[in-house]
Amino acid sequence: MTAPKLISGFSKLDSGQKIQWLVETMNLDRSTADFFKSFELSDKELQAVIADLSENHLSNFHLPFSVAPNFLVDGQLMTFPLVTEESSVVAALAKAAGFWAKRGGFHTEIIGTEKKGQLHFCWKGAPEKLVGLFPQIKKQLLDEVAPLTKNMERRGGGMTAIELKYLPEVLPNYFQVDVSFETCDAMGANFINSCLEQFGRSLKNWAQNNEAFQAEEKQVEIIMAILSNYVPNSRVKVLVECSLEELETDPMQARQLAEKLVQAVQISQRDVSRAVTHNKGIFNGVDALAIATGNDFRAIESGAHAYAARNGSYSGLSEAGILDGKFWFSLEMPLAVGVLGGVTRLHPLAKVAMKILGHPSARQLMSYLAVAGLASNWSAVKALVTTGIQQGHMKMHLSNILCSFSLSDEQKQAARLYFQDREVSFSEVQKYLSEHA
Repeated sequence: MTAPKLISGFSKLDSGQKIQWLVETMNLDRSTADFFKSFELSDKELQAVIADLSENHLSNFHLPFSVAPNFLVDGQLMTFPLVTEESSVVAALAKAAGFWAKRGGFHTEIIGTEKKGQLHFCWKGAPEKLVGLFPQIKKQLLDEVAPLTKNMERRGGGMTAIELKYLPEVLPNYFQVDVSFETCDAMGANFINSCLEQFGRSLKNWAQNNEAFQAEEKQVEIIMAILSNYVPNSRVKVLVECSLEELETDPMQARQLAEKLVQAVQISQRDVSRAVTHNKGIFNGVDALAIATGNDFRAIESGAHAYAARNGSYSGLSEAGILDGKFWFSLEMPLAVGVLGGVTRLHPLAKVAMKILGHPSARQLMSYLAVAGLASNWSAVKALVTTGIQQGHMKMHLSNILCSFSLSDEQKQAARLYFQDREVSFSEVQKYLSEHA
């Protein structure tokens, strides 16, 4: 068997050459190049912006840009821009927004906005010696990082805490410089990483030039310097509540519904199999809004999943209860987002999304993301304890199923009418089409 031939310098090829290589290597249809080109923007300037967002760009992958209106957040009526391929997510968000807007809306609280980064290193001297000298080290670290922090400090941000940690249980001779940051309206990843890398250089220089150190103590092995996406001190809480009478018109049904909702949430807090899917329902909303605004949904998810396991076992992030004749439903989660720089500043649709939101601050965007998460979670849990998830989900999925067949608009409309009060599945749609061809 012939070993596959590696290609070097691929990133230096232009997009046409990359596509040609792909077509020839993967035996793709010759029309692939034209197919790729058909997804590009006609505006060359905007297309160049999109192409520059990623490495080895060949084309654009389109996802629907949608909106969900009627979100009443802290007394202000909002429309949320959303990017998701799942129509039921948008429908669920819009439905939840309308439901809770008539019952006082969503109430949010920012608990903190502090982010975290770490300098990881090994040092073979006596730990207590380094701990005793850390006040001197800290001063040099701050002095030498000052050119990087002055602009952030001018905006009201910067470093809020620096702590030396000795953690031999992780690795022999292992230490961390654990640093807390405020980055204002920026996500701050580049700022944090630049500061931490400078700390690494400063620490090595300090150790090498310290006369009190023996030869072996002058060697500091920097392992890495990197921000942490675990941000438990950058959290937001969102709450909805209403009387049982507002939940359902029939008092008996209202009490039953409220109790089943609370039970469903309690199960997610005690059973990991349910917790994972429960939290996925939260991120259906969070991710859709995060992508629309050009924020890093992967970082948001990883930090929140870690937070869900903070007590030693993974559990659902939302809570629910009944108190004094009222039903309440809440979500508290860590969020680190930005409204300046990055994709938020560059992507043309991200700019529109921010305009739809009224050009929010980072704190406001934290609130909106949490609201989207709770709204999505509410719709999913309510559906699960009442009609079941598949009825609504498959109705929304019908359009995707119909698109997999070559149908006219009239045929699609006829199919939608037929399945208006019938169970939807791929096989049932296929059967219907074969009978009505």
